Amino acid sequence: MLGDGSETVDGKDGWRHWLPGDPTRFIAVLGDMHVRTDAAGRAIVRMMPEHRHSNVLGAVHGGVLMSFADTALFAAAQVLGVEAAEGAVTVDLSAQFIGAGRIGIALEAEVEILRTTRRLIFLRGLIRQAETNILSFAGTVRRASTGTPA
Repeated sequence: MLGDGSETVDGKDGWRHWLPGDPTRFIAVLGDMHVRTDAAGRAIVRMMPEHRHSNVLGAVHGGVLMSFADTALFAAAQVLGVEAAEGAVTVDLSAQFIGAGRIGIALEAEVEILRTTRRLIFLRGLIRQAETNILSFAGTVRRASTGTPA
């Protein structure tokens, strides 16, 4: 869920906390996330990788990047106003690792909606860290059925 929009994060207007609900679920392992939209109509989702997100080489673990990409699909759909985005499920997620992520520098996923249908949302995105491309991804999300728990 989005914050009420009245707060600023990191001193920048437009950033809102993105609260995925129950903090005892898997998604909590990613830590705090923030979301905003940009002038191009994309969603930007941010997380800060910590030591617990690292692999044995000291870089951001690939599983964390995949989890962040998957989560960014839902945060983006929600912040961009797609109906029934909350409670939706991932149908597929394709990713290409482009570079290594560093711990302690914010990761930002730029996500755009390519198309929506009655049941599906098609999205693509790019996870960047500073000026470095880290992961390219595309995914399909199935909207939640009205009245059906996820």
